[in-house]
Amino acid sequence: MTPARRPLRPTPLDREIAALAVPALGALVAEPLFLATDSALVGHLGATQLAGLGVAGTILQTAIGLLIFLAYATTPAVARRLGAGDERGAIRAGIDGMWLALGVGVVLAAVGWVTAPALAGAFGAGARTTAAAVVYLRIAVLGLPAMLIVTAAVGLFRGLQDTRTPLVIAVIGFATNAGLNALLIYPVGWGIAGSAAGTVVAQTGMATTCVVIAVRTARRTGAGLRPGVAGVSSSALTGGWLLVRTASLRVALVATVVVATREGTTTLAAQQVVFTLFSTLALALDAFAIAGQALTGHGLGAADVPRVRAVVRRLLGWGVLTGLVLGALLAATSPVIGGLFTSDPAVRAAIAPGALVLAASQPLGAVVFVLDGILIGAGDARYLAWTGVVNLAVFVPLLALASLAPPGAAAVVAIQLAFCVGYLAARCVTLSLRARGTRWIVTGAR
Repeated sequence: MTPARRPLRPTPLDREIAALAVPALGALVAEPLFLATDSALVGHLGATQLAGLGVAGTILQTAIGLLIFLAYATTPAVARRLGAGDERGAIRAGIDGMWLALGVGVVLAAVGWVTAPALAGAFGAGARTTAAAVVYLRIAVLGLPAMLIVTAAVGLFRGLQDTRTPLVIAVIGFATNAGLNALLIYPVGWGIAGSAAGTVVAQTGMATTCVVIAVRTARRTGAGLRPGVAGVSSSALTGGWLLVRTASLRVALVATVVVATREGTTTLAAQQVVFTLFSTLALALDAFAIAGQALTGHGLGAADVPRVRAVVRRLLGWGVLTGLVLGALLAATSPVIGGLFTSDPAVRAAIAPGALVLAASQPLGAVVFVLDGILIGAGDARYLAWTGVVNLAVFVPLLALASLAPPGAAAVVAIQLAFCVGYLAARCVTLSLRARGTRWIVTGAR
């Protein structure tokens, strides 16, 4: 039987994919796992605090998610130059991205601290939930500069075909975060404020480590360390289309929280837990997308189109298989998983059916994440931006229908059906149509 008929028979390319995807998986899963730990710690303070974390967390993840282009634009830019044999230029592109991240992070921290009450209040939650969200948000925004530096540095490391360094930094950093939060929330008695403070300290340590490693790498190759106006401007312009693409994703996610908020505290708290589970599973699948970004950028930089096509086929096969396994595990644990996050019986009852819908959508999500990573690695950001808007237009009416469901378990299921089935299916169609063609295949260092 030929390899084409047995797409999951191990090949030499699989070793390269595994060398990138396995460490990336560890790094990507580490973050949501520790966020899940934070949710569990805060959740046992009460449903109000958990709902407040849901509001504040949505705001912060929206800000960070919108600026994920600091990594997603840097990875293919660095990988292409590396594939073309320009290691110094590759590292320089990453350094410029880190300077851009610092500037953006400082501005966001200042704006976020001032506007925290208005941002939290815009969700329309109860007074106590909003107050808890503001407390968390005003402390957490102070860590944004550090977090964005880490994001850009990770893009540099991935572009250099190194996903091990981000893994080590993530594991140590988020383990520190979990330990600090457990200490500050309960023994010290800071409550939800302790969770935010622990996160800021951990983020600062991670950023410091990234800067030290990047400086050492630049000095080894003779790459400059000062910010270059042309390089920083290029990073900002290149990320513009990815910003539009990411904005459409974040609007979809925020819209689900807004609908859940209007359904009441129980629905919002349950949606926060299901969203945490979604983030964990999505980023686990995104490990294949990270490998796709690095390998696609490197292959196109080296003008090796057959290799790029082979990467697409292999990543899709392994991604779907992984999605099936993750979905089965979540489905099996859905009746009890809510108890890890909250002691509120109504919230637990609403979590279980929502988790089942999420579990069923995992294979579909795998295709979406893999193809998204491939096209990002190819630099096809304009297409991703425009189709992101189209996908959002499909999702909004579905979410409007979901908002008609009664509060509680029914509302959580309806929201998950709209997002995990309707929205992901729309993305799958637009990504598949592009990947089947050749317009995204552009070779060369840029």
